[in-house]
Amino acid sequence: MPTYVYETISMDSDIKPRRFEVFQRMSDDTLVTDPESGLPVIRVISGGSGILAEGLKKNTIVDKLSPAATACGCGTKSGFHKH
Repeated sequence: MPTYVYETISMDSDIKPRRFEVFQRMSDDTLVTDPESGLPVIRVISGGSGILAEGLKKNTIVDKLSPAATACGCGTKSGFHKH
């Protein structure tokens, strides 16, 4: 289940916003109030951590006839099995 970040909204400038995380299904309704204070909340959109991995560089040339370039690994050169 994804973790969503919410922040309280207050019309009183003396009350600091509170951020908290909630584990919810994607199909669950978005929270409208803070379970602790009852204040209205908004869901905070963040970039997330993601996965950083090195991939193909822009100038990398892929040999499309190579067995490694096909999903099944069979290649398209003559002598290799074609689907």
